[in-house]
Amino acid sequence: MNHQILMESELAGEFPCQEILEKVIVTALEAEGGQTPCEVDVLLTDDAGIHAINLEQRGVDRPTDVLSFPMFEYVPGQPPTDDADADPATGLTPLGDMVISLERAMAQAEEFGHSLERELCYLAVHSTLHLLGYDHLDEGPQKAQMRAREEAILGALGIKRV
Repeated sequence: MNHQILMESELAGEFPCQEILEKVIVTALEAEGGQTPCEVDVLLTDDAGIHAINLEQRGVDRPTDVLSFPMFEYVPGQPPTDDADADPATGLTPLGDMVISLERAMAQAEEFGHSLERELCYLAVHSTLHLLGYDHLDEGPQKAQMRAREEAILGALGIKRV
């Protein structure tokens, strides 16, 4: 399927791991069974950038690792299956935006003892699932369901926890 992943960075230099991030996002979309081409916008920033967005959009006065802003409200496991939500100009269903703090991802990769690539891939899958309706507001079934999907998608790509 021809999904479009639009990558933008507010940071100097190349967008790290861009190819694998695009692959991870597309794999997550396909693993969820969507039957319509989708668009996902990805912004790479630092802690100050994500802090400002978190404060402006959510009223939360601190940085975080990843933010997800879904365009539509989907039910977990029930992604778009037709073009009802598609943009007429592109034919793509705009799922929404994800914002990743490279600074936070680097710190978490070090903290958890794995590579920056693995951390960025995890954050991208996590955010993609949010765009598709998953949440982890409770510490019970919702969180377990989301974690299981994250691990299945990353595992299918051979991206394992260390």
